[in-house]
Amino acid sequence: MRLPKRCVALALGATLLGCNRASPPASAGAAPFSGSNPFASASPLLDQAPPFDRIHDADYQPAVEEGMRRQLAEVEGIASDTAAPSFENTIVALERSGALLTRAFKVFIAMTQANTDDTLQRIQTEEAPRLAAHLDAIHLNDSLFRRVRSVYERRADLGLDSVRTFLVERYYRDFVRAGALLAEPDKARLRALNQEESKLATDFQNRLLAATKAGAVVVGDKNELDGLSDADIAAAAEAARQRKLDGKWVLPLQNTTQQPAQASLKNRAVRQRLFIASTTRAERGDSNDTREIVRRLAQLRAQRAQLLGYPSLAAYVLDDQMAKTPDAAIKLLSDLVPAATAQARREAEKLQAMINKQVRAGRDAARALLRARPRAEGRRLLRREPAVRLDVQTADGFARLPSRRPGVRGVRYRRDVARALVLRLLQAR
Repeated sequence: MRLPKRCVALALGATLLGCNRASPPASAGAAPFSGSNPFASASPLLDQAPPFDRIHDADYQPAVEEGMRRQLAEVEGIASDTAAPSFENTIVALERSGALLTRAFKVFIAMTQANTDDTLQRIQTEEAPRLAAHLDAIHLNDSLFRRVRSVYERRADLGLDSVRTFLVERYYRDFVRAGALLAEPDKARLRALNQEESKLATDFQNRLLAATKAGAVVVGDKNELDGLSDADIAAAAEAARQRKLDGKWVLPLQNTTQQPAQASLKNRAVRQRLFIASTTRAERGDSNDTREIVRRLAQLRAQRAQLLGYPSLAAYVLDDQMAKTPDAAIKLLSDLVPAATAQARREAEKLQAMINKQVRAGRDAARALLRARPRAEGRRLLRREPAVRLDVQTADGFARLPSRRPGVRGVRYRRDVARALVLRLLQAR
């Protein structure tokens, strides 16, 4: 049973945005599950790779729902077992439960993240609260948890090796972090929080996908695409054709703040439009605006952490990670500051000279930084100092902030992360 809550959250509110494709009209309700469903048995392919040639959109929902039904029956059998709890009849039995659900759910995650469509989005919306309730039904099952706890408390006397001991501890920790130790009134509150979060996370993903699609930049003059390669221009023309915009070109938004075309486009106005479209895609006050959802998700997660005995969501998330506490994580990041800022200062003079000549707004930062250092020098630096490859989201922040503080001083304000963006851009070339 390896479908913890964080896995459901990933599937139903993914940070990776799926590419939207057309789909046939959604049918009303899930079709009955049968042995012909491609998820009915393990795939015969190498490493049980999914048989995508046999999988259709209509196969996911019946497989997921039948998988949940079967797993709950398996779990009930484990919880009601009259034999004394043991590693085999409790932990191993749980580990082997939910095979059908796992097969269908993992492929469903991949498809909704990479190649979603209207049918998969409908299924995702319908199944989100059901999957959340399914996991709660397992983790908040008192009889089942008593068996897991019994094995956990006797783990040192069961002759288990280190791997089996870790598995026992992992299961116990997952149950506790999911609320197994809470009193019944608090469990009811937790179920309500999980239900609301699962719906909002799905709504967030769907809105973000729609906002990204709607935010594409339409260009009416090919000359405005000067700087793009012939292949990029052809792709923009094809994107326009698919949207029935004959005689135009479309620059679709990528799922990053910085758009690759910004480094090549020579037309300042187009770069400005692309930058604004990217950074405000889900902040336009329309049906795709996600700001209220983000606020509510933050509230729900903080409330859940407090219900589980943690002072903050950060404390809850880090409790079973290597850092353990927010203070430790902040110290780790703070310790990186002197070396990172020292290197940034050494480059600031050279970078500022380029910015003074070419940058008049934050939208131009990507293009200017890409040209600030020869590619070969950047590659040598990458080989020497791999530890300074900061997360792309941190780098993206460099170009985002100056748009609110225009002018050279605004850009210099974020010179501490300029180096990270340079490295990222050089890698992308």
